[in-house]
Amino acid sequence: MTDVPAAPPAVSLTPGDRRRLERLERLAAFLDNALRIPGTRFRIGLDPIVGLVPGLGDALGTAFAGYILLEAVRLGVSGPVFTRMVANIAIDTAIGAIPGVGDLFDFAWKSDAMNVALLRAHLERPLATRRASRRLLAAGALVLLLAALGAMVGAVVLLRYLVAHTPLF
Repeated sequence: MTDVPAAPPAVSLTPGDRRRLERLERLAAFLDNALRIPGTRFRIGLDPIVGLVPGLGDALGTAFAGYILLEAVRLGVSGPVFTRMVANIAIDTAIGAIPGVGDLFDFAWKSDAMNVALLRAHLERPLATRRASRRLLAAGALVLLLAALGAMVGAVVLLRYLVAHTPLF
């Protein structure tokens, strides 16, 4: 019989921290999943609805996300999990700001709920969540690096093509 190492103990939350986490979960549910769309299993919240108001909606959504992030820091979230939460907010803010496409994206990308779930997972299984976040961040960095290299190669190929086929050179 093999010995399976025990999972590291979960961080012990004070009653105040537990109430803070529960309040964040209620806020995230209100922002991302408050209403069921009739006839579907899909839910939406206040965030994508308010996001339909140009400028103001995105600013309010980012402010709520910032509050969740601030509370995560107060609860002692690790660096990799914090970075992952910021990435979720950045994706939501950047794509959500695009007229039309951003509004549709806001209905599907539920960054507040994702971030609160990340926070809960970190508080319950800090080591496992930190490791998973590091792996995801490393994979994301690799994808960005490959995209940057691809863009540079594409620019060089385009420049060479233009130089070879333009009568000015």
